[in-house]
Amino acid sequence: MDMLLQKLLILRSSGIGPVKYNKLIAEYGDVCAAVDSLNLGHDFIDSVRREMDVANDMGITYISDEDARYPINLRAVKNHPPIISARGNLDTLNKKMVSMVGTRHSTATGMDFMSNLAYEFAEHNFAVVSGMAMGTDSAAHMGALKSGGDSQTVAVLAGGVDYIWPLENESLYYEILDRGVVISEMPVGTTPVASNFIQRNHWVAALADLLVIGEADKNSGSMSTARFALDYGKQVFAIPGHPSDPRSAGPNSLIKNGLATLCMSSKDFFEDTKEQNHKKNNGAENDVLDKIGMIPVSESVLANLVKKTVPEIKADLVMLELQGLIRKQDGGYVLN
Repeated sequence: MDMLLQKLLILRSSGIGPVKYNKLIAEYGDVCAAVDSLNLGHDFIDSVRREMDVANDMGITYISDEDARYPINLRAVKNHPPIISARGNLDTLNKKMVSMVGTRHSTATGMDFMSNLAYEFAEHNFAVVSGMAMGTDSAAHMGALKSGGDSQTVAVLAGGVDYIWPLENESLYYEILDRGVVISEMPVGTTPVASNFIQRNHWVAALADLLVIGEADKNSGSMSTARFALDYGKQVFAIPGHPSDPRSAGPNSLIKNGLATLCMSSKDFFEDTKEQNHKKNNGAENDVLDKIGMIPVSESVLANLVKKTVPEIKADLVMLELQGLIRKQDGGYVLN
């Protein structure tokens, strides 16, 4: 009997999850002996075989924790899923990962921030992990997908890997299949129930090297994901919000209690592109750029600051504009 089938027979048996699976293997010595101990009937074995056939027809792959394609961070967690199912670009599972979570009821500002941050992570070759829920999760997935290329995002589902939930994210689901991967530990065709979402949150936390939490109520599922990440020894970053907004209570409390690092922008993770370009410029242009900020500065003031004449700095200003580092507006120049 195929080893993958035998493992699935154990996992699909009633009342057996990763913990009991591991106990059975430890008790009986190997997978084959553990399967024999369950005295499974032919009908049950046939039902698991049918699940595998359906998965194959849908392009779904089962990945055992002994498979090189199994995510390394997930494998490192005690009582991880012995088998996950995956649909999409499997190469995504071997990239560096960042988990990004938050409330389903996020503000437009919160979603925009999360989307932009996810884009920056994807641009720096991270796969963005989230749970494909409405709100923050969707913003994270969509932000990553704005980046070019593929292998950009991982959606961890609480139901079967083929079960689209919520239905409003059907188009997002198929875009993730094209340019990322959808994974689950649940049987193909499974409709998610409440308890599945908590387990899903464990794996969202476990998959990544670090976790970013956006808007989230203090007792939300996203906060449970952050706590799981802390339990796994991951670094947690929290995006602060207004103290009177309950959607800010979660991240604000993590920051206040020293459990999370304050996240203000992508600069908390990556050197700013403008700063990198700045360092590539010659010394004269750097001198001018150093004196420009978000408040307009006139040519005459800039000239005085760098101890040059206005005609002398005009060429530097033109070059900085062409490079997209600054722009001219009423009153002078500002950073772009």
